[in-house]
Amino acid sequence: MSTQARRERERAEREQAIIAAARDLALAEGWDAVTTRRLAAEIEYSQPVLYSHFKGKDAIMAAVAVEGFAELAAALASARTSAADPRRAVADVAAAYTDFAEQRPAIYDAMFTLAVDLPFASQDVPTDLARGFAELAETVRPFAGDGDLETFTETFWSGLHGLVTLMRSGRLRRTDHDRRLAVLVDRFSR
Repeated sequence: MSTQARRERERAEREQAIIAAARDLALAEGWDAVTTRRLAAEIEYSQPVLYSHFKGKDAIMAAVAVEGFAELAAALASARTSAADPRRAVADVAAAYTDFAEQRPAIYDAMFTLAVDLPFASQDVPTDLARGFAELAETVRPFAGDGDLETFTETFWSGLHGLVTLMRSGRLRRTDHDRRLAVLVDRFSR
């Protein structure tokens, strides 16, 4: 292995260690606990090393969010492709989406509620963000009819996000989550 290849591999490993440490810390203690000083201590590198990889905490959160989008896209794809029929696919994808948000609240926050420098709804959207949206679109495609699939998908996604966000903030009762999700699925799978 050449020196250059080794350096590039080590750099990629350091970058991944920073992302993993930020993710773990955010999941355990929330994003307020994630600081460059704390991350440097966690991974046993100096703060300048962190800054050689990322401009700051916001860039690290964006990297964690991109990884989260890849995981969410994979979960949605698995739910969609393993469903017995299109209606079941809508239900399974909705459940996979809400389960992801519930099991990884800090990651979900980085993806959808915190201000991160990631382009949405543009040509510059990262591949993993686009993959997740594409999975939602494929899920509801059989029910979109002659309408605008993109708008139909955005509305389905908005419904899922709204249910997750309102429930997590205590504005909706957790006990009725399954019933609300069933209503949403019913409306988008007709």
